Amino acid sequence: MGDPAVVVGVDIGTTSSKAVAFDTTGRQLASHSIGYPLEEPNPGWAEQDPDLIHEAVLGVIRSVVDELRVPVAGLSFSTAMHSLIGLDADGTPLTPSITWADSRASAQAERLRAAPSGLALHRRTGTPVHPMAPLPKLVWFAEQEPKLHERVAHWVGIKDLVLRRLADALVTDHSVASATGLMDIHRLAWDTEALRLAGITEEQLPQLVPTTHVLPGLTPEAARATGLPADTPLVVGAGDGPLANLGLGAVRPGVVACSIGTSGAMRVMVERPGVDPLGGVFCYALTEDRWVVGGAINNGGIVLQWANDALAPELGEHAEEELLDLAATAPVGSGGLIMLPYLLSERAPHWSALPRGAYVGLTHGHGRAHLVRAALEGVCQQLALVLASVRAAGNEVREVRASGGFARSALWRQILADALGMPVRFPAGHEGSGFGAALLGMQALGLIESIEVAADLVRIEETVRPDPASAATYAALLPLFSELYDALVPTFASLRRMAPSLPPEPPPTAPPR
Repeated sequence: MGDPAVVVGVDIGTTSSKAVAFDTTGRQLASHSIGYPLEEPNPGWAEQDPDLIHEAVLGVIRSVVDELRVPVAGLSFSTAMHSLIGLDADGTPLTPSITWADSRASAQAERLRAAPSGLALHRRTGTPVHPMAPLPKLVWFAEQEPKLHERVAHWVGIKDLVLRRLADALVTDHSVASATGLMDIHRLAWDTEALRLAGITEEQLPQLVPTTHVLPGLTPEAARATGLPADTPLVVGAGDGPLANLGLGAVRPGVVACSIGTSGAMRVMVERPGVDPLGGVFCYALTEDRWVVGGAINNGGIVLQWANDALAPELGEHAEEELLDLAATAPVGSGGLIMLPYLLSERAPHWSALPRGAYVGLTHGHGRAHLVRAALEGVCQQLALVLASVRAAGNEVREVRASGGFARSALWRQILADALGMPVRFPAGHEGSGFGAALLGMQALGLIESIEVAADLVRIEETVRPDPASAATYAALLPLFSELYDALVPTFASLRRMAPSLPPEPPPTAPPR
């Protein structure tokens, strides 16, 4: 019997691209990443150079291929979701890659969301009507850049562009398409009403294909650049959110994947698409019989970074460990201090670009430790609201698996378990979306029977159980946390209206990821 086959998972992220080679036993054989900048030419804009990203993808594949020195059975792709690029008829970009973090279409999103058909649009496409999504961005282009909008021959995402250059095929997978706001998730077809709102035709979008669709090979130029044979198959792959579930082994119904990096997310795998009646969650595809329901939050680790810069600048950069030690000295519930951590507005479950951060309940007795701990608790309480929305969509939640930079902190791990009121399991070191992409590729190429093997390949390193008293405190505070958002919406709206007449707000401490 020969050696296990090797598939390279290529993860096209917001701040870097990474290629990771795995064999069919789940063993990692090689890895390489290349970063690139996120540009903010105007307040609220978040753009990238698609050519730089394409070069990074070629570079990481080449580095891994050179390191491997064994045959590669195929490439399989993961990508950050919600990106939008306008191409001319020759495939040359007419716009930068506009990322999920770009909020220029806030006014368009709010108008679409408030319309009588707004909730129906969300429930039909699975994508919240929010400035992160391509649909409101397309409306923005139609209104603000009409001449450019007319010149665009094709609107694509970043992975679509990379695949066009690698394999000369203009396709997009059901997973990425389910995060555009343009595809009917129940019919797996472009949505007529969404296209009308966007002012585009079906012919201006890539061909829809399953995430397991296999492109037969590379162009001669791509083969030379990557060092791979021209007949190396490419599995189109999926969005990084659904693939992160797969990479964590959270593939069976009832198993939630939670991540807190700079931002955060909570997703559960389901067998049929659907959105809750209030539209609190998204629904994105992985395969025809696997979908993820959940929500993303803008404010995860960025909140701790802000606390470092704003509350303890004398500690210097990267003083998170000292800040966490300080937060641990404050009591559970931060002495009645609540922080709404909406430093970069917010996504789930309210899906609005209006909110701002707030501390409520501040007294003379609160010190820096309380302020920092309340920030951590606010992030975890926001995730608890997302979990409640996941349940409201009719999904059973039996298990939570978590990953991300926050997992290095014992305090933060415990606060999350306490805020969610259930045990949280932490897998051993993994590559998340890259591993998920490789597994999906293995299934598509017939190298493994099913992506279900992920549940057995991922080893749980630690389980953190909630402290009953702390969990009770957070459960009591959660309704107050939730009510504060509704109570402050008029204030958020007033601040938005007043913004042009006020001195400009300071830029964020770092671009969101």
